[in-house]
Amino acid sequence: MESDILQTPQEIFNCFICQSIFMDPVFLRCGHTFCKACLILSSEDVGIPDLCPICRQPSNWTFRNSITICYLVSAVRKNRLMKYLHSQDQKCMTHKERKTTFPGESRVLLCQLCSDTQNHRGQRHCIIEVHVCMQMMKLENKMASLLKKIQEQQETLNAERRTIFQWLHYVALRGEMIRSEYSKLHPPLKEEENQYMVCMKNQSNTILEEFKKSEAMMVHKRSQLIEMYQKLKAMSQKPYEVLLLQDLDDLFRRSELVLLTQRMKPKLSAHPNTGLTARFKYFQVKVFFQNLIIYNCYPSLVFGVRRFTSRPCNEHPFLAVPESYRASWGAESFTTGKHYWELDLKDHEQWAAGVCDNVWLKKRNFEIGSEGAFLLVCLKDGDHYSLLTTCPTFHHHIEKPTGQVGVFLDCEGGCVSFLDVTQSSLIYSYCPGTFHCTVRPYYCTVYT
Repeated sequence: MESDILQTPQEIFNCFICQSIFMDPVFLRCGHTFCKACLILSSEDVGIPDLCPICRQPSNWTFRNSITICYLVSAVRKNRLMKYLHSQDQKCMTHKERKTTFPGESRVLLCQLCSDTQNHRGQRHCIIEVHVCMQMMKLENKMASLLKKIQEQQETLNAERRTIFQWLHYVALRGEMIRSEYSKLHPPLKEEENQYMVCMKNQSNTILEEFKKSEAMMVHKRSQLIEMYQKLKAMSQKPYEVLLLQDLDDLFRRSELVLLTQRMKPKLSAHPNTGLTARFKYFQVKVFFQNLIIYNCYPSLVFGVRRFTSRPCNEHPFLAVPESYRASWGAESFTTGKHYWELDLKDHEQWAAGVCDNVWLKKRNFEIGSEGAFLLVCLKDGDHYSLLTTCPTFHHHIEKPTGQVGVFLDCEGGCVSFLDVTQSSLIYSYCPGTFHCTVRPYYCTVYT
């Protein structure tokens, strides 16, 4: 079979994109074969292109490894090496023997008799074919590592661009929400409102500039990684005789110096809304919580929020272990009127607070992201905290409250608002008409 392979025109083993012999060949559903990296890097967003680069048929964003082509390419490369090693140029001038060994220190090919001489006896020798395989394996592993880095950087870049869009959307929505809340005040606090909006706009513009710098840096890093990959690719395409004598360590070291750029996680400062918070506190009531429940959490995430299962606290009170969750709801439910209460959450890293309806409570699976719970949720991811509200799930780019959280319930308006009490700052207000049912105060904290 190998003799048939060697008779095949070399162009058959060349990638359409790079015009060089295949590296890690893959084929699309249409049957056309490419180097895996060439195919991925041919797309602007560093992924499988929508269409085949040759026939333009849909790729369905999938490819398969071409084991057959991989074997054929390996056979062609091996034949090239054998031809080189058996050529007249590669015979030892002294002993007229074929050169078969490679001493790493001198990087000169030797015949067996030369390698046994006094000059080379102390050196570490390797059979040429083995050394070539080791060199190629090093190259392929480093190229695979670089390709993975390129894809990771592209994923980070895509996520950063989505975050920029979400940031602009969030700032616009927050501006509308703040103006809406101030419009409800009598007499109006126009000066405070305008001052708040100016502060928010200035901070938002500063963060947006940081976003643009971060995006530009990610694009630059991606270009550096692609350039380094192309250098390794060019090295892998050189004849084996060149690869034999090449010191790859310096090239590998330089590729390791290119570090990935991490995503930004910006937060708006909690600027005070003293007039708003004073209005809410006018409706302050005393809320009594009962039915303390302890939960074990599962690692699965639902709408970005952890799912819990419960057991009554009084069954096994000694099971209140770290990473268990405690929850309770108000003894009294509310159907009419306006009500405001505060919760001290400063000693808790992860928590949820707000209101829920009786149907949600009766389910007893306490899936925080499910319908019927209108909550402000604080989650910790490594060293970062994030705030979100539920029903629907909405992420907030604002600082985490460091002390008490205020909850303002407007039953007639069918909405609930959350305050950072320490900063006298509004975190979020649900739109009027969000719910039309009896609700109870609810909170949940992580026990640590």
